[in-house]
Amino acid sequence: MVPEFTKIFSQDSQLYTGALVLLVSILLARIAPLPRSLQPLEWLSQVAKNLSLKVNHNGRANSQQLIAGTLAMLLLIVPFWAVISFFIELAEFPWFFEAVTIYLCLQDDHFRYIANEVVILIKRDNKVRARSLLEPWLNRSTQSLSNVGLCKATIERLSTTSIYGTVSAILFYAIGGVPLLIVARMLKQLEFCWPIYNPQYRYFGMPVYALSTLLHFIPAKLWTLSLAIQGGPQSLAALFNPKVNGVPMNEYQTSEVVACALNIELGGPVKFNSVKVDMPKVSYGRHPNEDDVKSAVKLNSIAFSLWALAIIVLPGIWAALRILQG
Repeated sequence: MVPEFTKIFSQDSQLYTGALVLLVSILLARIAPLPRSLQPLEWLSQVAKNLSLKVNHNGRANSQQLIAGTLAMLLLIVPFWAVISFFIELAEFPWFFEAVTIYLCLQDDHFRYIANEVVILIKRDNKVRARSLLEPWLNRSTQSLSNVGLCKATIERLSTTSIYGTVSAILFYAIGGVPLLIVARMLKQLEFCWPIYNPQYRYFGMPVYALSTLLHFIPAKLWTLSLAIQGGPQSLAALFNPKVNGVPMNEYQTSEVVACALNIELGGPVKFNSVKVDMPKVSYGRHPNEDDVKSAVKLNSIAFSLWALAIIVLPGIWAALRILQG
């Protein structure tokens, strides 16, 4: 029996090694993230913002802004993607560098700790500290957010982070390995830096938004499904028949399911510096409060547990089938 199991394991060693790499990377990123100043994706954000200041000119024709956005996207993604993929392919122990790369792509997955701290600060009526704590996690101004606005922003960010975090890591790593995961995560980071609902990036950010939305469509639906099943039939109905179709599309649909599950309102106007932009509201009840943030954390944790469990269970089922077949 033991030699037979060893033979089966050796035949599918890449599957089990990949599952172990994924599980370790995801758990490590969730409990022991790097400081933001040391995260490569934050460096990419700074480069992207500086580049946009030089090449994004709102006074030019819309087509020129689209071309500038496309070229800026390619300039930032292609060289870094090629270098990282090349080094991983040449590595003596590729699994180690894959684990490190996945870990670096999942640095936002610990946002639930930030959400819990925001709850504490709101209860202490320390809105100034709560706003400054949330600001690095949002692509808009937080200086005028009320308690309701802080709760909304926290719940929306918490509910959508795993779309391009845990779920995308599992799916893209399984389908195309680390190279596909890197491309997807870099696209999402650029979309975050150049949001098309900010008038400054309405056309410049359109190419990266379109690619990122298309690439993350299935991960978004799967993650939202893992949230919707906790909210019951009404949340499932909101998943398959959303009332609001706003941008960013994937995030709005996820927020609608969460709003339905918690019977609250999400969405609404946002500010970029002093510019106010009206965004659709997703209303399924009252304004959210601190208790709703805690409920959103619970929803997120249960859904994350389901996905982490899948990494263990699916290879286990495959191994059992192989043994039975043998």
